[in-house]
Amino acid sequence: MTPIFLRARLHSNNKRFKLLKNEKKKSGIKNMQGKFKRLKVEMEGISEEQKNIRKGQREVREKFEAIESECEQLKREIRIIIQQSARTRIKLAIMFQIIKASQQADLATVAKLTRLLREIVVRENEERQASGDS
Repeated sequence: MTPIFLRARLHSNNKRFKLLKNEKKKSGIKNMQGKFKRLKVEMEGISEEQKNIRKGQREVREKFEAIESECEQLKREIRIIIQQSARTRIKLAIMFQIIKASQQADLATVAKLTRLLREIVVRENEERQASGDS
């Protein structure tokens, strides 16, 4: 058995130890709460950044789609210009043949080439009207 004076000392030391232990628990809880608050603030900041990133990606996607659409439109226009250029070259070649045949007094060839040129022009006008109507 322990002497009485030692028991009292042990008992008071034990109380102090429990108080210190409780204080440490309380400060640990406060410390954890502070960490949680900081984490929560960080998470809110990250969430906001992610929203901004998604918004930026959406804007980039929309711009890219607009550029793709414009590119396709330009390709169609280029195709039309190339076709028109080819037709113009053909008509010019026929016109030069008409002039050459006129100079040689070959009236049958002049008539045939003139009729061909008229048919080409009529077909072009019909195509132009059909594409303008639709």
